[in-house]
Amino acid sequence: MVNDVTARDIQGQWGGQWFKGKSLDGSCPLGPWVVTRDELPDPSSLRLCLTVNGVVKQDANTRDMIHPVDSLIEWLSVGMTLLPGMLIASGTPEGVGFARTPPEFLKAGDVMEAEVECIGTLRNRMVTP
Repeated sequence: MVNDVTARDIQGQWGGQWFKGKSLDGSCPLGPWVVTRDELPDPSSLRLCLTVNGVVKQDANTRDMIHPVDSLIEWLSVGMTLLPGMLIASGTPEGVGFARTPPEFLKAGDVMEAEVECIGTLRNRMVTP
């Protein structure tokens, strides 16, 4: 599980460049553990949920992904060597804070809990850098 936290303020200062807003130290927590394909009953049908301070912000299912995992692997493997143990972040469900009306941004003290069915919950508290 990947909690892809984006520093929208920094992203905006760099002309909207996604790379800069997604590359800060500590901005992409992983876990609570990594599982292999044989440990999941059906990876194409897992509930994904994200709460902030106990309020559901994202609630979706892997079956709703635009591109299935096998297609992502096939596409990435063209011109890129994929090695055993590499992790691929596959995107996020609708409901991200900056796209809400009005926009919502995380602040110090907020607690995010990202959950993937059959895997577990990744809990992170926002801190001031």
